Amino acid sequence: MNKFIKDQISQLKPSATLAINEESNRLKKSGKKIYKFGFGQSPFPVPESVISALKANANKHTYLPMQGLEELRSVITNNLNKTNNNFNKEDIVIGPGTKELMFLTQIAFQGEVLLPAPSWVSYQPQALIAKNKVHWIQTTSNSNWFPTAELLENKIKNIKEKNLLLFINSPNNPAGTICKNLQEIAEIAKKYKLIILSDEIYSRLTFDDQYKSISNYYPEGTIVSSGLSKWCGAGGWRLGFFAIPNQLKEFKESLKILCSESFTSVSAPIQYAAIEAYRSDHSDYLSAVKKILSFTGRYVYENLKSNVINITEPEGGFYLFPEFTNAKFSSSSEMCKDILKKTGVALLPGSDFGLDSKKMLARLSYTDFDGANFLKNTSGRKKLDNADLKKNAPNIVDGVSALKEWSNSL
Repeated sequence: MNKFIKDQISQLKPSATLAINEESNRLKKSGKKIYKFGFGQSPFPVPESVISALKANANKHTYLPMQGLEELRSVITNNLNKTNNNFNKEDIVIGPGTKELMFLTQIAFQGEVLLPAPSWVSYQPQALIAKNKVHWIQTTSNSNWFPTAELLENKIKNIKEKNLLLFINSPNNPAGTICKNLQEIAEIAKKYKLIILSDEIYSRLTFDDQYKSISNYYPEGTIVSSGLSKWCGAGGWRLGFFAIPNQLKEFKESLKILCSESFTSVSAPIQYAAIEAYRSDHSDYLSAVKKILSFTGRYVYENLKSNVINITEPEGGFYLFPEFTNAKFSSSSEMCKDILKKTGVALLPGSDFGLDSKKMLARLSYTDFDGANFLKNTSGRKKLDNADLKKNAPNIVDGVSALKEWSNSL
């Protein structure tokens, strides 16, 4: 162990999602046919009006207020209040992606962390860096991969620490499912005075348009986290926000201090462009994007589900979480290596998301296609069919076929 590196840092490895993306690119460069089902980012272009706003504001070069542009915080609030608790612009903190704000939250938070398994790959490592103890709540597909009230309460009763931070991510990464029991989770949270961090980064990609936030049931204790990356196709722009209720004002003030001592303020041109993203009506763009994602997710689900592959129907975002029940490997990681080697399909093992490595689960991202082309070629179409998928997303069709073949050969 290197004497110059802190113990908790030396335990870390590179982010699983970024590592699989780099490995996929390396294999692709070496000439192997790779189906990039491992890395989750929007394949769609940023809306034209938002790109124009970025160009028009490229000359903005001064430091902006650390909490974020007032006008941006106002339009985010107007947007957020369509589905969430009633926030105001002073409740909003702008960050360079929500990942950074979550990291600073872990640094500020005094207590322990509750993570439903499966959970996004960075929640737990960030807690480790901040020396916050993590308690996993193991869930199953029977509860849509979210904790039941009973599971949550039993876990809390076994923990001595009274300050607890619970993460809820709906629509979920890695399962693509929506939490149906928000109210009962909120009641337990209220009873034990938990803080909830509601990761709503995929909320605008909910397929049924009926998105519900836990902040409506537990407004005083819920921090809402969201940003541009998923719904606006702007992952690389790095702009996210937290909405923190007034009851957690002291926490917000501490977070602002950490922001000021780390990233200072978010890129000025990006913030000005984000005003356009949140102020204008992008419903046509979102409708077209969701039509494609919903159809593609459904195609993968229908073609993989079988008596040996358990899989839950996609409800939002762009992930599925198949379990290969006939696979006999020492770990889900070993299984994913075998799949990559034999088929070229890159998946992430379920163990990266906090689940038992003996469970043969893997996260599949169905975004390996050119989103701009897909949008252009299906513009104005009410319904899509399999021919659209073969033409616009051949890697999805061929990758799913290769995966199915691999499973049948076991």
